This record gives sequence, structure tokens and C-alpha cells, in this order.
Amino acid sequence: MNQKLKNIKIAILATDGFEQSELALPKKAIEEAGGEVIIVSPSQGKIRGWKAKDWGDEFPVDLDLSEAKAVEFDGLMLPGGVMSPDTLRINPDAINFVKSFLNSDKPIAAICHGPWTLINANGVKGKTLTSYLSIKTDLINAGANWIDKDVVIDDKLITSRKPEDLPAFNAAIIELFSKSRQVAKK
Repeated sequence: MNQKLKNIKIAILATDGFEQSELALPKKAIEEAGGEVIIVSPSQGKIRGWKAKDWGDEFPVDLDLSEAKAVEFDGLMLPGGVMSPDTLRINPDAINFVKSFLNSDKPIAAICHGPWTLINANGVKGKTLTSYLSIKTDLINAGANWIDKDVVIDDKLITSRKPEDLPAFNAAIIELFSKSRQVAKK
């Protein structure tokens, strides 16, 4: 087993309606690299993914959002899908949680519609990123430099467009999360 992320703890912030592959596959990649993943949600018990054109699998919530603190984590991952990011971006606890990662200069990875939450947390102005095409204008209007690439890295922010980009996205988040921990230990 690859241990590149040994002793690294990553929060995945989601609620019902996340794109299933965009939570499940990064979670698996992080765990296979030796990292610990904690699913944080304002929903209690379980959250349900969206798979293709219908509801997907349920995933257990590890930590209630109201109890989550960025200081307990080494990084944050925001999966896409339409419903979960749209719900989270108007949740004050979710916005404050994301802001705490931004303010403490911890790495954040967001895919598809995940950057919507970053907009409301004031985390995209002056940043170069990508997303699902339908939120391109939202990001530009919030001050981001949007480009159409499978993965975009801007300092400690990694963004990606869609499920087809997951192999490149997963490789990039493993690399960033591992480097950020090394910098923090110095």
C-alpha cells in the first residue's frame, strides 16, 4: 500500500445529491495512499449520492458539520454534483468551515460544481481554476480566471471539471495533500 498520505486527515464536505463518483473515487484514492478521510455533513447519519440520472449509494457521515473544525484536518475536498454544492453554498456553517481552510492556508480540492461553495466563501477571486462548464460564468463573475483543463492547480487550490477527469484530479490531490503536510511539518 502506498503511504504517501500517512498521518494525513482530509475532510470531504458533502450532503445529499453529491456526484457519487466525485466523492467515492477521491475518497478511495486518498485512503489507498494511506490518508484518513472524514465525511463531514450538515446531514446526520447517511448522505446519498447521485449516480447518472438517479439516486445512488448512501455513505455514512463521520462528523456533523456543526462539530467540525478545520484545525483537525490537513485538507478539504469538495465533490460536485448539483444538489450538494447548491445546498452547502447557502449553509452558513459550511461557508465558515470552508473559510477556515482558506484562512489557514490549507489545501482545498474541488471538482465539478464543488467550486460553487468556494464562491460563497470568497475563495476564488484572483484564482485560476476550472469547473463544470455550467458554472463558468458564476466563477468569472466572482473574480476567478476560468480555464478549460482537466485539472488546474493554483497554489493550494486544485479544481477539476467532471467525472471523466477523476484520474488526473486524484493524482493531483494526492500530490498536493502530501506536499502541504511536508511544508506544515517544517
